[in-house]
Formats: sequence, C-alpha cells, structure tokens
Amino acid sequence: MRAYMFYGPGDLRMEDVEPGRPGPGEVAVEIRAAATCGTDLKSYRRGHPTLFPPGSLPARFGHEFAGVVTEVGEGVTKFAPGQRVVAANTCPCGSCWACTIGRESLCENLQYLNGAFAEQIVIPRAIVERNTYEIPETLPFEAAAPLEPLSTVVHGMSESGIALGDTVVVNGAGPIGQMYIRLAQLRGASVIAADLSEGRLAQAEAAGAIATVNLGGYQTTAEKAAAIRAVTPHGRGADVAIEAVGLPEVWEQTVQCLRPGGTAVLFGGPKAGSTFTVDAVAMHYLEYKLVGVYHHAPRYVQTAVQLLSSGQFDGMTLCTEIRPLEALVASLEDMAGGVGSKYILRP
Repeated sequence: MRAYMFYGPGDLRMEDVEPGRPGPGEVAVEIRAAATCGTDLKSYRRGHPTLFPPGSLPARFGHEFAGVVTEVGEGVTKFAPGQRVVAANTCPCGSCWACTIGRESLCENLQYLNGAFAEQIVIPRAIVERNTYEIPETLPFEAAAPLEPLSTVVHGMSESGIALGDTVVVNGAGPIGQMYIRLAQLRGASVIAADLSEGRLAQAEAAGAIATVNLGGYQTTAEKAAAIRAVTPHGRGADVAIEAVGLPEVWEQTVQCLRPGGTAVLFGGPKAGSTFTVDAVAMHYLEYKLVGVYHHAPRYVQTAVQLLSSGQFDGMTLCTEIRPLEALVASLEDMAGGVGSKYILRP
C-alpha cells in the first residue's frame, strides 16, 4: 500500500509498504479521509519531540483520519469489519500520577498513533479501547477526520469558563480559532476575532464572529490589544480571550485584551525556549486568570465526536480543499505560504 514516511525535517516520501495486520485488541482501518493540521506542518518543518522522538525515524506520518474497519484482532468485540470509525491520535495510560488525578492530557505515558497519510492504518489496543468511535452514515469521512484538533479545542472550552452572554476574543482566525469561534457561540457568547489576514477574518465572520479586527496596521502588542479592547462592550476588554496562534507576542496580546477579572486561554504551542511577559501589577490588581491548555483526553474526544455526529459542529467548514493523497507535501507547503488552512486528502 501507499504510505508517507517521515525521514526528518523537510523530508517526506511516499513509499510502498506492507499493510499492517491487527494483533490482539487491535483494529485495521482503510483510511477514507486524512486531514492536515498545524502540528503536521511544524513536524514537517522542524520535527517533533514527542511524535517523533530521537531514534524513531523513519516513521509513518499524520494523525487525523476517518475510515472503515477492514479487520479486527483477537478479542475485539467493540468493532467489526464494515463499521465507519474515527480515532484519536493518542490514549492516556490511566495509571500514572497525572491520570490518577484526572489530568489525562498530561499523561506521562501517552501512546501515540501516526500514519494517517496512507491507505491503511492499524489502531493499537489502548486507542481501540478508549479513543476509537463509530460514526453515523450521515457524517462524511472528510468532516470526521479533524477530530483531534476539535478535541483539543473542547478541552480549551472546558477550561475557559465561557458563559452565556460573555464577550470572547479569539486571537488568530485559522482552523483552531474558527473552532473556538463556533464552540463559544454554542455557549451563548459573542465572539470578536483578531488576525493579520483579511482572508482568515472573512472566514471568522462566516463562522459567526460579530466583529473582526485586522491587526496589520498596528506595530506594538499594546497597540494591537488596545484596538481589540476598543470593540468590546464599553472598551472594557474580553471576559475570555483565547490565544490560537502559538507566538509569545500573541500570548501577551491575549492577556492585554482582558477586562478586569478576565480569563486568558493560552492554547497555541510556541517553539522551544519561548517566553512571554505579564504585567505583574495588572495581574495582581486586575485579578487575571491565565490558563494553559495542551492536548486532549478521552472525555473531550467523546464530546467532539458527539458534536460532529450531531451536526452541531460541521467539520467541513474547516476544509480548504479535498485533494488526492499525492498532494500532501504540496498541501503542507500551501499551508506554510498562507494558501488555505486545512486540506483533506483522500487516499
């Protein structure tokens, strides 16, 4: 079968490999749709310390997919050939200190699954048991494939405290920002989107943002934050501000968008060694709450599947274009160049 192999930064190759056979507790899936994401782009450009640890290359590539079960391993009773399924890319161990205190996204022994950009994938036992789901016929494979990023946003929503009537600012209107815009509206919030790209801001408006702020004409972080606050009620600032970019300066901008007593959800993953600055006086006297959010847990994945299956969240709204599997590298390069945001690849 055809599968992409990752040899290192900038080196992705489609190769002919032997299809996997499921062992005990495992499930083989014919992939019908796989989605690109920002993590794929970062991995393609500079590697990834947890997805591709030292000594693991070459390795299969990609982690967002949906498809049809073709074979099940010994002992599997939850799934059968012919079922339409979607799976998360990891599963927590359930027994480390983080898991035992309910912080499964911080699991010390996360089991990863790579290999979505291929014709077939074998899902390991732990992910089959806890993080694989049947999907209805009404849910297209292409709409189900972005389950993983939606699950991480569901995690962010759970930490945000967003309530009915809140004003929410989303800094960054790419795919993650669009998910936050749509889910915040489901909570009854009014959403303002800020970005440097008119194209992404147009997508934010289509997603339901009540106002957008193009930050292209501002030089400093303080100026950008002031422009955002100016469109909040009474210019007071956001009840909740979300960072969906992964740049330290946008982390600072997000905190500076807040009203007194507001919450900043710091979501985007910055590169190693990044730091950001917070005004300690404002932090104290204005009682800001800063929340870091990383990854997902099975309870958030389950919610994301329900949102997709019920139609409350349409995964196709994130899709720039559907392309053949051979277009993976070109699609990643397009993402890097700001041409589109998320591509669905059909093997």
